[in-house]
Amino acid sequence: MPKANNAVASRARRKRILKKAKGFWGSRGNILTVVKHAVDKAEQYAYRDRRAKKRTFRSLWIMRINAAARLNGTTYSKMVNAMSKKSIEIDRKTLAEIAVKDPAAFSQIVKAVIE
Repeated sequence: MPKANNAVASRARRKRILKKAKGFWGSRGNILTVVKHAVDKAEQYAYRDRRAKKRTFRSLWIMRINAAARLNGTTYSKMVNAMSKKSIEIDRKTLAEIAVKDPAAFSQIVKAVIE
Protein backbone atom coordinates (compact mmCIF):
# COMPACT_ATOMS: atom_id res chain seq x y z
CA MET A 1 0.00 0.00 0.00
CA PRO A 2 1.41 3.43 -0.90
CA LYS A 3 2.41 5.89 1.76
CA ALA A 4 -0.12 8.64 2.42
CA ASN A 5 1.48 11.98 3.17
CA ASN A 6 -1.35 14.52 3.12
CA ALA A 7 0.34 16.67 0.51
CA VAL A 8 -2.47 19.22 0.47
CA ALA A 9 -1.96 20.21 4.11
CA SER A 10 1.84 20.11 3.80
CA ARG A 11 1.80 22.34 0.74
CA ALA A 12 -0.62 24.74 2.41
CA ARG A 13 1.59 24.94 5.48
CA ARG A 14 4.71 25.64 3.40
CA LYS A 15 2.84 28.15 1.29
CA ARG A 16 1.58 29.99 4.37
CA ILE A 17 5.11 30.29 5.77
CA LEU A 18 6.58 31.34 2.43
CA LYS A 19 3.85 33.94 2.02
CA LYS A 20 4.90 35.55 5.31
CA ALA A 21 8.46 35.77 3.98
CA LYS A 22 7.50 37.67 0.85
CA GLY A 23 10.09 40.33 0.15
CA PHE A 24 12.78 38.76 2.33
CA TRP A 25 16.24 38.85 0.77
CA GLY A 26 17.94 35.82 -0.77
CA SER A 27 17.48 32.41 0.80
CA ARG A 28 15.55 34.00 3.66
CA GLY A 29 12.66 34.26 1.23
CA ASN A 30 12.68 30.95 -0.62
CA ILE A 31 14.41 28.10 1.26
CA LEU A 32 11.93 26.65 3.71
CA THR A 33 14.25 25.87 6.62
CA VAL A 34 15.81 29.34 6.47
CA VAL A 35 12.43 30.96 5.90
CA LYS A 36 11.02 29.38 9.07
CA HIS A 37 13.74 30.96 11.19
CA ALA A 38 13.49 34.29 9.39
CA VAL A 39 9.71 34.43 9.82
CA ASP A 40 9.95 33.46 13.50
CA LYS A 41 12.47 36.23 14.12
CA ALA A 42 10.40 38.73 12.13
CA GLU A 43 7.34 37.91 14.23
CA GLN A 44 9.37 38.36 17.42
CA TYR A 45 10.51 41.79 16.24
CA ALA A 46 6.96 42.70 15.26
CA TYR A 47 5.63 41.68 18.68
CA ARG A 48 8.35 43.63 20.49
CA ASP A 49 8.01 46.71 18.33
CA ARG A 50 4.23 46.93 18.63
CA ARG A 51 4.88 47.59 22.30
CA ALA A 52 7.88 49.86 21.68
CA LYS A 53 5.73 51.93 19.31
CA LYS A 54 3.46 52.90 22.19
CA ARG A 55 6.44 54.11 24.24
CA THR A 56 7.87 55.99 21.28
CA PHE A 57 4.64 57.83 20.56
CA ARG A 58 4.14 58.75 24.21
CA SER A 59 7.65 60.20 24.21
CA LEU A 60 6.89 62.17 21.04
CA TRP A 61 3.68 63.57 22.53
CA ILE A 62 5.52 64.65 25.68
CA MET A 63 8.19 66.41 23.60
CA ARG A 64 5.55 68.27 21.61
CA ILE A 65 3.62 69.29 24.72
CA ASN A 66 6.81 70.44 26.42
CA ALA A 67 7.84 72.53 23.41
CA ALA A 68 4.42 74.18 23.23
CA ALA A 69 4.29 74.68 27.00
CA ARG A 70 7.68 76.41 26.96
CA LEU A 71 6.40 78.79 24.29
CA ASN A 72 3.69 79.68 26.80
CA GLY A 73 6.07 80.27 29.70
CA THR A 74 5.85 76.99 31.59
CA THR A 75 7.19 73.46 31.33
CA TYR A 76 5.59 70.10 30.65
CA SER A 77 6.20 68.96 34.20
CA LYS A 78 4.61 72.00 35.83
CA MET A 79 1.70 71.93 33.42
CA VAL A 80 0.88 68.25 33.95
CA ASN A 81 1.21 68.67 37.71
CA ALA A 82 -1.18 71.63 37.68
CA MET A 83 -3.61 69.71 35.46
CA SER A 84 -3.69 66.78 37.86
CA LYS A 85 -4.24 69.10 40.83
CA LYS A 86 -7.16 70.76 39.05
CA SER A 87 -8.53 67.39 37.89
CA ILE A 88 -8.28 68.31 34.23
CA GLU A 89 -8.03 65.05 32.35
CA ILE A 90 -6.82 65.57 28.80
CA ASP A 91 -4.61 62.78 27.56
CA ARG A 92 -1.17 63.44 26.13
CA LYS A 93 -2.13 62.42 22.62
CA THR A 94 -4.93 65.00 22.52
CA LEU A 95 -2.81 67.71 24.13
CA ALA A 96 -0.03 67.14 21.60
CA GLU A 97 -2.55 67.28 18.75
CA ILE A 98 -3.96 70.57 20.06
CA ALA A 99 -0.44 71.96 20.55
CA VAL A 100 0.46 71.25 16.93
CA LYS A 101 -2.82 72.03 15.17
CA ASP A 102 -4.23 74.87 17.29
CA PRO A 103 -1.60 76.77 19.31
CA ALA A 104 -4.15 79.41 20.37
CA ALA A 105 -6.35 76.78 22.01
CA PHE A 106 -3.30 75.27 23.68
CA SER A 107 -2.41 78.70 25.07
CA GLN A 108 -5.90 78.96 26.56
CA ILE A 109 -5.50 75.54 28.16
CA VAL A 110 -2.17 76.61 29.66
CA LYS A 111 -3.71 79.83 31.01
CA ALA A 112 -6.62 77.89 32.51
CA VAL A 113 -4.25 75.44 34.17
CA ILE A 114 -1.56 77.86 35.36
CA GLU A 115 -3.28 80.63 37.28
